[in-house]
Amino acid sequence: MTRDEKRAGASLAAIFALRMLGLFLILPVFAIHAQTIPGGDNLTLVGIALGAYGLTQAIFQIPFGMASDAFGRKRVIIIGLLLFAFGSAVAALSTDIWGTLLGRVLQGAGAISAAVTALAADLTREQHRTKVMAAIGSSIGLVFALSLVGAPLLYAHIGMSGIFWLTAILAVGAIGLVTHVVPEPPPPQPGPKVPFREVLLNTQLLRLNFGIFTLHTVQMAMFVVVPSLLMASGGLALADHWKVYLPAVLASFVLMVPAIIVAEKYNKIQPVFLIAISLLLATLLLLWLEGMHFAVVAGGLLSFFVAFNILEAMLPSMISRVAPARAKGAALGVYNTTQAFGLFLGGALGGWLAKHYDAGMVFVAGAAMVVLWLAAAATMAPIPLRRTPAAPSAHGILDNQ
Repeated sequence: MTRDEKRAGASLAAIFALRMLGLFLILPVFAIHAQTIPGGDNLTLVGIALGAYGLTQAIFQIPFGMASDAFGRKRVIIIGLLLFAFGSAVAALSTDIWGTLLGRVLQGAGAISAAVTALAADLTREQHRTKVMAAIGSSIGLVFALSLVGAPLLYAHIGMSGIFWLTAILAVGAIGLVTHVVPEPPPPQPGPKVPFREVLLNTQLLRLNFGIFTLHTVQMAMFVVVPSLLMASGGLALADHWKVYLPAVLASFVLMVPAIIVAEKYNKIQPVFLIAISLLLATLLLLWLEGMHFAVVAGGLLSFFVAFNILEAMLPSMISRVAPARAKGAALGVYNTTQAFGLFLGGALGGWLAKHYDAGMVFVAGAAMVVLWLAAAATMAPIPLRRTPAAPSAHGILDNQ
């Protein structure tokens, strides 16, 4: 990788990390905090509040992605971060579940994921793209671990309102990275505009989009019930949950690296992809069958994070390879829209199933979705892997389409 490719990867990963840290900080504590505010005794509303930002993410990802194709990635990213900061402020000022839900909806209006991942694709060559996406995915995993450790401590000292204000500050900091650190992208590629239907109805992209939808539905649904499982099976107070989360996430980073190397260096993208999906399925089935045993919950979290980190790194790289060159933003907009729908549905579905059934049913529903994903992924055509012998010049940018 060239210096500018490394700089692009590190800075874009940091932008993702700052934004996602604000989103993740509420996951370990909100279900407990909600019990102290009006309306928070309704688990369905709690789940919807957790996943509400995903609904507006789903609405705005495609327009933001297409706008980044037309008007420039950086401009769209800055606008999205400003909206996210505003939503964080609204949530910080809320005093009941409905105000928090409104803030989360406004946070989601800052739908920059498509623009950021499209910019990462613009600034890196394909033979290095999975590494950059892995760096972004790893940064997400790292801040997820930090949030699991830090959220209970922050909540004890600054409360939920303080956590939301911190989220707004982090978004403003991310704007500084966009304007001063991220390299300038290349000019748009010449050629006719790609019809949106070619992006929306591409069968390869549809399979990958269903994959990210499933992955984030499962993630959000799990964390409606996992904190309670840790308390019930291990007797862990909320402030001690980091003792399980942190080792699991850090170990998952170590275990994901060989998988990414094998996938990229030895052109084993699809076998590694299928193995990771299978690991996710096995994890959910294990948690369903033996989820009241503390060791099983801890081990299940480790295997979940391994599978999640591998898939989170591989999916956007695969999308960028399959998508038409002049429609990466649009393709990644659709991708991130389905991801956001998954976040919203996962929170709402997890809360509804936990309220009307039990935690086991959450894992059963997730496993059923993963079975469908595995079948779709197993029937995919080979992912194109284009390689470039020369390093990029000028800004370190080559996108060989």
